[in-house]
Amino acid sequence: MDKRFPLEDQIETLASALTGRVVLPYHADYDKLRALVPGNYDLRPRAVVRVADAKDVAAVLGFARATGLEIAVRSGGHGGYGTDTGLLIDLRDLAAIAIDHDARTVWAGAGLTAGELTRAVEQHGLIVGFGDTASVGIGGITLGGGIGYLVRKHGLTIDSVLAAEVVTAAGDIVLADATHHPDLFWALRGGGGNFGIVTRWQYRLHELPAFTGGPLVLPATPEVVSGFVAAAEAAPEELSAIASVMPAPPLPFLPPALHGRTVFLCMMAFAGAPAAADRALSPFRALATPYADFVRPGPYSSMYMPQDPTQRPAFSVRSRLLDRLGRAEAETLIGVVERSDAPMRLGEIRVLGGAFGRVPVDATAFAHRHSRVMVSFIALSESGAEAERHDRWATAGIEALAHGEDRVYVNFLLEAPARLGAAYPAPTLARLRRVKRQYDPENLFRLNKNIAP
Repeated sequence: MDKRFPLEDQIETLASALTGRVVLPYHADYDKLRALVPGNYDLRPRAVVRVADAKDVAAVLGFARATGLEIAVRSGGHGGYGTDTGLLIDLRDLAAIAIDHDARTVWAGAGLTAGELTRAVEQHGLIVGFGDTASVGIGGITLGGGIGYLVRKHGLTIDSVLAAEVVTAAGDIVLADATHHPDLFWALRGGGGNFGIVTRWQYRLHELPAFTGGPLVLPATPEVVSGFVAAAEAAPEELSAIASVMPAPPLPFLPPALHGRTVFLCMMAFAGAPAAADRALSPFRALATPYADFVRPGPYSSMYMPQDPTQRPAFSVRSRLLDRLGRAEAETLIGVVERSDAPMRLGEIRVLGGAFGRVPVDATAFAHRHSRVMVSFIALSESGAEAERHDRWATAGIEALAHGEDRVYVNFLLEAPARLGAAYPAPTLARLRRVKRQYDPENLFRLNKNIAP
């Protein structure tokens, strides 16, 4: 057998000690399993380790410490980190779901996607909020915070976390909750993948007997965009929305003549009865004559737009948490989107408040609870080289909207470590460093938005 790199013999020995599977570069499915979303990078780890349980994870970490190999971790189907010189720990086989109907809780394997877990719990009239994309892994989005379609009703994803099973850098398998390892539990809720590998999450489930949601497509004018933000802030907390100024995609519910024109695509989500939803939605429908209105009662999972799993576009993302988005900011945002030549580009708006803002700033590692709006400029392209150009566009766009303190949601932070201080205020970052020194003093978990010990 052709040995392509040092330590391959040892890695093959590691494989014999695991319940899961080690995939090496000469295996047929290596390229498929190593591929990351977004497609900005083309990294070739020395092995992809498809772990079967927490014990497998502990064994791999012990091997990494003994050999000096770096560790990258991916969970779910979207995102994660890669490596060219180390081991990629792939959690996607950790997909067990255990629902406790009486307690309204669920233990969920960290390899699940948001779509998989959502579809499982909504069958029981229950829900936990993640983001706006079905293919995102619950591990990564939860570690960063989780800003989605229930953010004003139930807060961030981390606000529904009750416990986590974690493998530490030392290889210990621990349960972290409010009583056991409370500092670690605090850090896991917003501090990213710096402190251990979470193999299971326990979430509080919320009742969702009725739901209304879907796309409302409006003209992209400064008056409509700023009016939307004002209406979203004034709306009952049952309503959350994620809206984007963007070229109209070739979706079947949009007239062909509209394709490619700049529109305001608003994904509306109301957690409650249809009659109450209609009342809450009326101010948005009154902003302008809609190009399309497909906001309807239905399952929560219908909010997840269809995706082609074979597509791995390169992403350019720059984001900022703001205190306001009025007419002037809306005009700037529209202009930034129209100046881009990316095939798909958007200026995305997430209006916050409600339950999100009632959590004390020191209760979790996500500390930006007083922010009112999150704005992101996002471009999709076919290659990393194109993405570099769109990075500059997105950076310029965010700088044009800058006012007040620089604040960013860590899951939308791609330029770390330059803006790590924008993700975490100084007291939060100092506490995170203390937890890092306790649980990962050698910085084994460094391929992330890294918080050095």
